[in-house]
Amino acid sequence: MIFTAERETNGVAWKEQIMVEKDYKLYGTKILNLKTQEIGLLICLWENKFTDKTVDFATCVDKTGKRYNIELDNIRGFEDDFEK
Repeated sequence: MIFTAERETNGVAWKEQIMVEKDYKLYGTKILNLKTQEIGLLICLWENKFTDKTVDFATCVDKTGKRYNIELDNIRGFEDDFEK
């Protein structure tokens, strides 16, 4: 997948096209958003490559259907106690 990213460095803005490989193997996995403490579903995993490092991200959907991107460190798998 290719998308256009708008970046700014030292007050200079530019657009660049970035190739992002998305992994859908965990599609539909229940997750807990550690920032909001809300349950959601995982859509895909991908890497965000910054100038100095690469950060793992996930695209998720919340209970209202809103899609959002979040650092992988800020979510974890969720299992309902009553499903055991």
